[in-house]
Amino acid sequence: MPIDLIIFDCDGVLVDSEVISCRAHADVLTRHGYPITSKQVLVRFLGVSEKDARRMVEQEIGRSLPGDLEQQISAATLQFYASDLQPITHVAAAIGAIDLPKCVASSGTPEKITHGLTCAGLYDLLAPHIFSASQVARGKPAPDLFLFAAKQMKVPPERCLVIEDSVPGVTGASAAGMTVLGFHGGSHCPPGHAERLRAAGAGSTFDDMRQLPELVRRIEPARPVR
Repeated sequence: MPIDLIIFDCDGVLVDSEVISCRAHADVLTRHGYPITSKQVLVRFLGVSEKDARRMVEQEIGRSLPGDLEQQISAATLQFYASDLQPITHVAAAIGAIDLPKCVASSGTPEKITHGLTCAGLYDLLAPHIFSASQVARGKPAPDLFLFAAKQMKVPPERCLVIEDSVPGVTGASAAGMTVLGFHGGSHCPPGHAERLRAAGAGSTFDDMRQLPELVRRIEPARPVR
């Protein structure tokens, strides 16, 4: 097969968590004097690491936020996960139907990724090949995390297929020279999201995980970046 590795984003691709994460993020930022709704968080920070989102807010308000802001957001998110988190519908069956190496490359913290996958019953399907933006200098939309994951898995970037739900994620994977499929079946995806993913570089888009195994079989590898 032309693809040797499938790289999954986590939030919004494996677990239907973006709405939950945005609610936690909004609650914490509002508590620290930056009023924002969960919908606004979704629009501004979807696919962006908490560290990079923090930098954006601090630049806007001209002051530093608490040093443990990311920990506060993670704690609030994990609290919501325990009661509200669900896997993306049919994703476990899709993972099982694809007979290729797989890994996760997510903007979340390692604790958040592990807890989310565990709550959704997906951790054992993908562990230990789980990579976080905290392991690289630049998060999405930079290509660093995708290149790091490919290097760890010993697969050339042009032989990787990335499944992403966010514009920053699609942008980063495309910049890494990887083929990208855009998923827009999460509860957070607004009308027109598929078009935004394609504009960012997704070769194809889909909204039902039952479609993924066949899409993988049909895909052609991206050409190496020169």
